[in-house]
Amino acid sequence: MYRRAADPWHLAERWYERRKYDLTVAALPQERYRRAFEPACSVGELTRRLAARCDTVLACDRVAGAVNTAQQRTAEFSHVTVRQMTVPAQWPEGSFDLIVLSEVLYYLDPATLDSLLGRTVAALEPGGTLATVHWNHPVEEHLSTGTAIAGTLAELPGIRLLADHREDDFVLQIHQRLRADGGRPPTPAEQEGLV
Repeated sequence: MYRRAADPWHLAERWYERRKYDLTVAALPQERYRRAFEPACSVGELTRRLAARCDTVLACDRVAGAVNTAQQRTAEFSHVTVRQMTVPAQWPEGSFDLIVLSEVLYYLDPATLDSLLGRTVAALEPGGTLATVHWNHPVEEHLSTGTAIAGTLAELPGIRLLADHREDDFVLQIHQRLRADGGRPPTPAEQEGLV
């Protein structure tokens, strides 16, 4: 698909996509993040929005054409790196305080999904944020939907659900990695002493 068009899903043009990306970034509980990881970044539209909230962003995609387009669309951001990488087999070094899994988990078979989620939780710093957003309609190439993914995430140890935004078209969830002592991180209101 990327051979025929730089943006085969028209991610930069569709109001639906722009709104979804804006909602995703607005749902993040921290004003700033130190180090973000966005696997399956496609053409970099969400990556551009993450760049405004993060000190560094590592984005990747397995498709060279998508990586090239994402690199072009994020070229103005010196703190954004886009690499060709296939997760979970390839995984970056270090930890992250934000990991964004957008429109990727429904492509994975159960074993690969378990592996990716295990690596995600292991790489997420205590108190860090995991954002997931997925299409919620059946698609022939998709092995699940946003609702099914939410069910899988509900059973994942080491994280807690902070926000759950569901529409007919997509499911957006924000999870937080539990602190090292097993406690939950503070909410945004608690961080600012409002509660």
